[in-house]
Amino acid sequence: MKISAFLTARFLGMLLSVAPAVAQPTANPVPPPSVAAPAQPNRGAARRGGGGGNTQLVDGRAVSNDAFYKLGPDSQPMDGVPKGHFVGPLTISTQVFPGNFHTYWVYVPAQYDPAQPTPVMIFNDGQAFMKQPGDLQAHNVLDNLIWRREIPVMLGVFINPAHLPTEAEPPSPTGDWGDRGTRRPDEYNPPTDLYARVICDELMPALKRDFNISPDPDLHAIAGASSGGCAAFAVAWFRPDQFRKVITIVGSFTDLKGEYIYPELVAAADKKPIRIFMQDGRNDNRTTNLNRDWFYQNVRLMNALTRKGYEVNYAWGMNNHGQKMGGAILPEMMRWLWRDQPVDPNPSNPVERAFRAPAAPNIALPATTAPIAPGA
Repeated sequence: MKISAFLTARFLGMLLSVAPAVAQPTANPVPPPSVAAPAQPNRGAARRGGGGGNTQLVDGRAVSNDAFYKLGPDSQPMDGVPKGHFVGPLTISTQVFPGNFHTYWVYVPAQYDPAQPTPVMIFNDGQAFMKQPGDLQAHNVLDNLIWRREIPVMLGVFINPAHLPTEAEPPSPTGDWGDRGTRRPDEYNPPTDLYARVICDELMPALKRDFNISPDPDLHAIAGASSGGCAAFAVAWFRPDQFRKVITIVGSFTDLKGEYIYPELVAAADKKPIRIFMQDGRNDNRTTNLNRDWFYQNVRLMNALTRKGYEVNYAWGMNNHGQKMGGAILPEMMRWLWRDQPVDPNPSNPVERAFRAPAAPNIALPATTAPIAPGA
């Protein structure tokens, strides 16, 4: 892992100013000196789900690389830890994709006080991030880390891709996250401000009507996996006036919709006030066509951010394309992302030295509703 500090920089969208040579790269660009092309590429692995090289031999048996990543205690319910509750499912229509709507759930921690402006964290592909049992179980991470004062009290918002009223809520019974039944590819993949408009101009106003959201963009974070990771980065990249903290898990920064241009955008633009933690694996969809190599492009973007002086942290594992490693280290990514919450080192402060108690019972909170069963 590597951490690089940065100073606050002004926002400047540079997509339209990228030179034509960048917008139309060769099929196999020369790798930067710090990134080596895969020595033994996985033939046919340039699609989601990977290809060859996704298993290891253990006692003569082929075992998935992902089998070596497990959720830890911080991702599980703990006895004695106050539990939050879900509000939702809620819906908002979208003008960005007319006729479509988004379903979302708000996870309200037990310590939420409507009188206090509160940080917020958005989770793209919300069903996957809140599924239990699942690979991420982000609501448990919020409960445990908030209670122990390792992250601030925050609202968690789990939002699904846009879809028509006639289309089913993802994921599908086959596990598809919405690539074939929602607007997910059109929302999440293009390196444009489309999804930033959804989050900043449609979701955030709806949230502010029901909850006391802090206006500070440094207290707004967004996370996602695969194409959802690209969407998370795009929100901060195009709207750092609203979002400045990002987590990407196996981000699809490839040529699905031309997202391999982000390193060039980073190099060309003034530095923006973004903090980002990236996670990927050496077996995430490998191919000799480097524009479609997931791991290669993640490392390339990390290098571009690092050279520009961004506050970037990263973890490269052995995982395939999926959330197994990202879920296993999500608590640590959250601690790093939110590590600058206010702290009182005074040893005589009994509140600071105590676990965070639930909010007063007489505080009016939004009604509790159960989330839609994953896969429904």
